[in-house]
Amino acid sequence: MKELLATVIENREIAKGIWAITLALPEPVGKIRGGQFANLSVGDKSFPLKRPLGICAVNDDDVTLCYQLKGDGTHKISEKKPGDKLSVLLPLGNGFDLGDAKNIAVIGGGVGIFPLAAVVDEYAGKRNFYSYIGFRGIEYACLTDRFEKGGRLVISTDDGSMGFKGNAVQAFLADYEEGKFDLIISCGPPVMLRALKSALKERGINVKCLVSLEERMGCGIGACLVCVCKKSDGHNARVCKDGPVFDISEVEL
Repeated sequence: MKELLATVIENREIAKGIWAITLALPEPVGKIRGGQFANLSVGDKSFPLKRPLGICAVNDDDVTLCYQLKGDGTHKISEKKPGDKLSVLLPLGNGFDLGDAKNIAVIGGGVGIFPLAAVVDEYAGKRNFYSYIGFRGIEYACLTDRFEKGGRLVISTDDGSMGFKGNAVQAFLADYEEGKFDLIISCGPPVMLRALKSALKERGINVKCLVSLEERMGCGIGACLVCVCKKSDGHNARVCKDGPVFDISEVEL
C-alpha cells in the first residue's frame, strides 16, 4: 500500500452516470489483485475524506478506477481533467483469491462489476469464466467487452432492454448446471448478495462462493471502523481491511 500523487490521464463517462478515471502512477505499487480498491482524493479541501473506488484495470504504470456519480464528492472527481493531480492510496483490501479453480461463475450487479472486470482481465486465457452481469437498463451497460474476453457472457437488465430480463442472480440460476462451476465470485448491492446466498442454500448449490461487500468507508485502512460488518460467528470484520472479499458463508448479508 502506498500513497502517491497521481496524474489524471483520462476521465470520461462510459455509461449513464458511470465514469472511468485513468491515473498515471509516479512509481510502482507492486502487484494489484482483482477485487482490491483505491482511496482517491476529491482534489478539494472541502472534502477531506478520500473516496473508495474499484480498481477495474491495471497496467505497468497506470490504473483505471470506475465510479458512479452519487454525491458531491464523485461529481467533483468527474470534473478532473488530464494533467490534474490527485492523491491516491492503493492497493487496499484483500481481493479475490481464485486458488486452483478452473471454471468460475462471475456474478456482478451495477457498480459491482468494476472489481470483477479486473479479475477476468488478470486470468483471461488461464481460467474459464462464465459471467453474469446485470444492469438496470441498456443505458447503464458498460465494460461488457472485458467480460467477453474471459469466456461466456450473459447480460441481464431489469427492464429487458438488453439480454436476459431480470437480475444477474436470476440469469446465473437459469444457466446453472450441476458440476459446471468450482468457484463463484460476486460483487453487487446487498440485496443482490442476499438473494444469491438464499438461492445457493435453497438450490443446494455447494460451490465455494466469494463475495466483495459494498460498504460506506472512511479511512480505507481499518482504523475508523465505519465499514464494520457482522460475521456469521457473531464477530465483527472491517470490510476495508479484512475484506472487502469474504466467503459468503462467513458474513451476514
